[in-house]
Amino acid sequence: MPSISNKGKAMPQSPIRKLVPYAEDAKKRGIKVYHLNIGQPDIKTPEVALNAVKNNDLEIVAYSRSEGSEEYRTKIAAYYAKNDIEVSAHDIIVTTGGSEALFFTFGSIMDEGDEIIIPEPFYANYNGFSTASGVKVVPVISKIEDNFALPAIEEFEKLITPRTKAILICNPGNPTGYLYSKEEIKKLAAIVREHDLFLIADEVYREFAYDGAEHYSVMEEEDLEDNAIMIDSVSKRYSMCGARIGCIVSKNKEVISTAMKFAQARLSPPTYAQIASEAALDTPQSYFDEVIEEYVERRNILIDELHKIEGVKVARPKGAFYCIAELPVDNSDAFAQWLLESYDLDGETVMVAPAAGFYSTPGVGLNQIRIAYVLNKESLKKAVTILNKALKAYKN
Repeated sequence: MPSISNKGKAMPQSPIRKLVPYAEDAKKRGIKVYHLNIGQPDIKTPEVALNAVKNNDLEIVAYSRSEGSEEYRTKIAAYYAKNDIEVSAHDIIVTTGGSEALFFTFGSIMDEGDEIIIPEPFYANYNGFSTASGVKVVPVISKIEDNFALPAIEEFEKLITPRTKAILICNPGNPTGYLYSKEEIKKLAAIVREHDLFLIADEVYREFAYDGAEHYSVMEEEDLEDNAIMIDSVSKRYSMCGARIGCIVSKNKEVISTAMKFAQARLSPPTYAQIASEAALDTPQSYFDEVIEEYVERRNILIDELHKIEGVKVARPKGAFYCIAELPVDNSDAFAQWLLESYDLDGETVMVAPAAGFYSTPGVGLNQIRIAYVLNKESLKKAVTILNKALKAYKN
């Protein structure tokens, strides 16, 4: 029999999606499953984006430019300018989702065996992108006790080797919901300047900043033109996960020209999705005001309810729509599977994402889960009630 590649064997399963077969089986048995496991918002996509596709009179769905249409990139640059990020259309490459943006970035700046430092826990697919690119993830651990704040810069310094090419952050963070402060970004900027590294910032949750806090982008930092690479996406901002439109943004012309070669190899990003994404940029601020107010209420309900459960520890998110909760269990993988296979409360159960898959350090996060608070408030309350009773039943 022909053999599978070592790279293929090493590719990690998604901790978010690997339990899907158990959830499907539960549904077939008539169990209602509350999905706390995946960041698929229930917020409606802006009408302006949907209408742009519905009312379009294209007669040929043709290729767009490999870097994305000039109209869309120009409009993205104008959106960034409103957020104190001064870039031009030439600094932007449109990609098929933020995932492709990361693949292109890794391929453009790192060779096989190179290293990238990432504060963990981090978005689980960073492990997959690194494996696929032959790049080694070097984790620096942030702690639930510190609300997952940026680890001390000295911890980063200890990990830098001749093979280190970049530091990667997600801001605000998935899976922690942590929002890096301006001071923390400046500390990272200083270290990448000093060691001649890239600073990659995944900023797809930029709009979701709470409690009066403001998002500060790596692209706002002065004298970082050669080092800073921003990853972005329409998925969460406009509740358009299925559009699969993202982008790479950098003032480093060599990075952009190199990423462009990867973009040319896959021909072009999807045409209709670019039309929807371009229109989405006309979404009124009132949409975001309402969405953020809704997520703050959901976060407060979730955190308050989790605090009532004996033995549960939870970090308070400052952005995005995720949190990490530490449970009184030895193995959250086994618990998450048990919830779907063996437990229900009046015909209902919950699906969570075991957090070990959001770390690259073996044995860390085994008793943690990631919760996405993308359900309506009533469903969130019900889901946490089920989780509370399930933990008691599991203990017994």
